[in-house]
Amino acid sequence: MESARTFDSIVIIFNPNSTGDAPKLAEQLQDRLGELLRYTPEINLQPTSHAGHAVDLARQAAATGGDVLIVSVSGDGGYNEVVNGVMQAGNPRAVCAVMAAGNANDHRRTTGTKPLEQAIAEGHVRHIDLLHIHTGQGNGTPPEYAHSYIGFGLTPVVAIDLEKGSKGALKEMFSVVRTFSKYKPFTIRQTDGKRRKFDSLVFANIPEMAKYATLSEADDKASDGKFEVIIFPHMAKWRVLLTALRATTRGLGDQPSVSKYEFTTLKPLPYQIDGEVKSVDAKTPVRIECAPSALPTLG
Repeated sequence: MESARTFDSIVIIFNPNSTGDAPKLAEQLQDRLGELLRYTPEINLQPTSHAGHAVDLARQAAATGGDVLIVSVSGDGGYNEVVNGVMQAGNPRAVCAVMAAGNANDHRRTTGTKPLEQAIAEGHVRHIDLLHIHTGQGNGTPPEYAHSYIGFGLTPVVAIDLEKGSKGALKEMFSVVRTFSKYKPFTIRQTDGKRRKFDSLVFANIPEMAKYATLSEADDKASDGKFEVIIFPHMAKWRVLLTALRATTRGLGDQPSVSKYEFTTLKPLPYQIDGEVKSVDAKTPVRIECAPSALPTLG
């Protein structure tokens, strides 16, 4: 952890149409920082207007140079956009932070150490790892990072189904059961040339996801230079269900840690990155790498 930092400017990015109370939380954070800080940075609220807008806002804020703090008042997906925008700007003095809002923020829940406004006032910045995913795009495509996890297979399929309907504990449960009953496994070619079939393949930088599932018992996951690989090989559906149940109750226990994982898709394959669903084309080399201590953060 570096010495205490002060910031020339603080930018608070939020979705004004959030399903949660993001606008109110953003305004409260702005007011609270005005009371707590012993110096007077410029504190700006930046509402987003469309999907992907937070990437642009964060990149522009970080690109101004100097000591700037970009706060995302959002769920995991909104924070993913802010992190990627800051990484694209290439300003080593830019710092990211997140205040949980919206449906879920697994990252804040599992990595937070103290109230955000207190952490900003104290200014003790730490660095955490990111996941860097390469999906064979051209040289002009910006690199893509995840702050928490990247999932292939059952994880993004469930997420797609949840996005189609209302979110809520009971409806989420029925949605997952409905999707699970129709789900089919996927096959990839690994680096040894062999084809293998999976129900789920998750690369995790945090020990928990989806509010309930404990993926790993590893300590200090977010800054150890590695990520965990949680594999569900193809098996009978009742066994997958039991494994998922164990994740939500006792946890899955220790999982293998690596700094890189590679494979090639055989068919188009959806994936979930920090809560947002994307896809990769067939016959595409995919590489997930740890970017050690890539993100300056606090809170």
